Amino acid sequence: MLKKVELYTDGACSGNPGAGGWCAILIYNGKEKILSGGDNQTTNNKMELLSIIKGLEALKEKCEVTVYSDSQYAVSPFIDGYISSWILTGWRLANKSPVKNVELWKRLVELTNAHKVNFVKVKGHADNVNNNRCDEIARKEILKLSNNG
Repeated sequence: MLKKVELYTDGACSGNPGAGGWCAILIYNGKEKILSGGDNQTTNNKMELLSIIKGLEALKEKCEVTVYSDSQYAVSPFIDGYISSWILTGWRLANKSPVKNVELWKRLVELTNAHKVNFVKVKGHADNVNNNRCDEIARKEILKLSNNG
């Protein structure tokens, strides 16, 4: 039986592109692990994807993971199923233009194949406590970058 893990994620950016931060909170069996980081020159979409990737990479064995994210960009391709179309068309959108952040998407697909992953879209800056915590931590990562730069 697979361990059931909840993964709350968020990415933030000051300017787009600009300094960005991400956060992932993993919860298993009442215990939590908080991961976070940032980049001086990035985009919000990259930070959203990276938060999920870093959370999934932290798992040491195959798990059943529920990913909670307020990023439509990050979760809709999985929830609505069009990630499969992107793969089949060589990472092209319906209008034939290339998918942006393709290396991050490829890594995320690898990780979703390594685990049993369910994506849940939550409303941003609303009543999801852990999503709000992720947002706060991601924004602190941006502040760290600006204070060190």
